[in-house]
Amino acid sequence: MDIGLLAFPSDLTMDPAALAVAAEERGFESLFYPEHSHLPAASGGWPGGPVIPDHYAHTLDLFTSLGAAAGATSRIKLGSGICLVPQHDALWLAKQVATVDHISNGRFVFGIGFGWNAAELGHHGVAFNERRDRTREHIEAMKALWADEDLASFDGRWTNFSEARTYPKPTQRPHPPILIAAGAGPKLRSAVTDYANGWAPIQGRNEIIDELPALRSAWAEAGHRPDALQITVFGATPNAENLERLAAAGVQRAALGLPVAGRDELLSAMDRLAMLLPR
Repeated sequence: MDIGLLAFPSDLTMDPAALAVAAEERGFESLFYPEHSHLPAASGGWPGGPVIPDHYAHTLDLFTSLGAAAGATSRIKLGSGICLVPQHDALWLAKQVATVDHISNGRFVFGIGFGWNAAELGHHGVAFNERRDRTREHIEAMKALWADEDLASFDGRWTNFSEARTYPKPTQRPHPPILIAAGAGPKLRSAVTDYANGWAPIQGRNEIIDELPALRSAWAEAGHRPDALQITVFGATPNAENLERLAAAGVQRAALGLPVAGRDELLSAMDRLAMLLPR
């Protein structure tokens, strides 16, 4: 099982390029950055508790951060952990994903989510109960833009464009792996088997190992190759016993969480987590 990192890029911590270099130097397989456009005052609680941490308001732009990290590194995989797809314009997002995959020479992993902050979604004009359908349509439109054909068009509820050309195409063909970060259950299985390449649950909020048999069954029933299903665990508990348990269950990647902290504390945390890397 590969071991990566999950870190908030923000103006409260070291810059995303320097962090990516440090992660690559220590031998981590991947580095994932999340995103939030802003933190509405009316947000209320969050999945981790009644008060949203302040650093959610300080998050740097996801794709600018990934582009900086890509330009400063050469081996480490770089991913969105996660990209809030329904809050984006599909045309621009397709361009951003393809650009990061292009300048990283195919090192991008596209972790996506539907969004949990109803106020944040609302400020982007997204109705909370439509976020899943909007995500699905956005991904369909983006796949049309990433396809080999020179001209693409799309006619949807939220995205519409007549025949147009857009480059670059993603380096990874037909596109970077799409991993859905969402809670276990039938809706998750339907989304993964319909338009994604795998699941990226957050440990502590999901019974990951209990869900895997049902997800694998749904994946196979949809006609996909069993070995093509990709599983990445975000925020994996950083101890050897847990990592061995995830690996035994067939998880391909565990992304260990880093604190939102200054340079020295971040590097120390990274050094501690590097002790869990396979030797």
